[in-house]
Amino acid sequence: MTPREEIEALIGRVALGDRRAFHRLYDRTSAKLFGVCLRVLQDRAVAEEVLQEVYLRVWDKAGLYRANGYSPMTWLITLARNASIDRRRKLASRGGTAGLDQAEAMPDTAPGPSAILEAGDEARALQACLAELPEGRAEMVRRVYLDGLSYAELAAATQTKLNTVRTWLRRSLMQLRECLSQ
Repeated sequence: MTPREEIEALIGRVALGDRRAFHRLYDRTSAKLFGVCLRVLQDRAVAEEVLQEVYLRVWDKAGLYRANGYSPMTWLITLARNASIDRRRKLASRGGTAGLDQAEAMPDTAPGPSAILEAGDEARALQACLAELPEGRAEMVRRVYLDGLSYAELAAATQTKLNTVRTWLRRSLMQLRECLSQ
C-alpha cells in the first residue's frame, strides 16, 4: 500500500469514527501540517493551537473527503493552510499574537530523524517541480500557499488581474500535481 493509499484509507476509517485510525493519521501527517501552520503563522504556540483545530475539523469532516484522484495530503494541507490564514487574520485584526508568554513551557514536538529525511526528499522533489513552472509562477505559488497571501493580495502586489492570478495558480498547481505524481 502506498503512503497515499494508506492516508486515504485512514481518512475513510476516521469518517466512520475509528479512533485508532485517527491516531495513526495524526502520526503520519502532523509534522507536515504543523510545518504548514508554522510557515503561515510564524509563531510556534499559535501554530500548535491551529493544528489541534485542524485535526478537530478532520475528525468532523473526514466524511467529506472523496478519493477522486487528488492527494489526501492536498486536502489536509488545504485545511491546515486555511485555518492558519484565518487565525493570522484574526490575530492581525486584534493587533498581535497570543500565547507568547507560554512559549517556554511548550514541549518540543520537533520531528524525528526519519521524518526529517522524508521531508527533505519531498522538499527536493517539490523544489524540482517548482523549477519547471513558468518564470515567476513558482514565487506566486510560494506566496499564496506557503506565506498565506490571498489571491487578491497577490493580484495587488503583482499588479495583475485577479482572474489572471487565479488561472495562473490553478494551472501551476495542476502542473505541480502532475510533476509530483511521477
